[in-house]
Amino acid sequence: MAKTGIFYGPEKGSVDRVAHMVAKEFGEGNADLISVKDKDPKLLENYDKIIIGVSTVGMTNWNSEHIRNEWDSFSAGIDKVNLKGKDVAIFCLGDQVTYPEHFVDALGWMYDKLKPLGANIVGFVDPDDYDFTDSEGLRNGKFVGLPVDEDTEPEKTEERVKNWVAMLKNDFGF
Repeated sequence: MAKTGIFYGPEKGSVDRVAHMVAKEFGEGNADLISVKDKDPKLLENYDKIIIGVSTVGMTNWNSEHIRNEWDSFSAGIDKVNLKGKDVAIFCLGDQVTYPEHFVDALGWMYDKLKPLGANIVGFVDPDDYDFTDSEGLRNGKFVGLPVDEDTEPEKTEERVKNWVAMLKNDFGF
């Protein structure tokens, strides 16, 4: 089985917890967990199978005065990374109750950043199991990755992760 790189941030929160769940589902030794904090985006080139874990942090993302986080720094250098021929999947944390009109917008932001670099985006998810009004994470009626709502539906996270990783194993050719 090919090595998979799980690049996530921020640390010590819901994205971190879900990244560890994803790694566990791939099985011990089959996925490297890499926090993006203080990392060089060129590390992405070391993997043919990549999973990106981000969060849509709420109003700070729609306010130009938001505090920079590790994804701001990491993604600033992604444009110099060669992702041609690499399978990439994205998961995103969001809150569909508090921010129903911006649910997991970061899925779409990452998709729009990675797709032009040649990434083959996989792991699209049907939105039927979610209750929201709008999302920049939708393309052609599907989420461009796995939405996770640890704020209002934490009881669904484990099953959603298991189902998504099973799909990714197929998409990644495992």
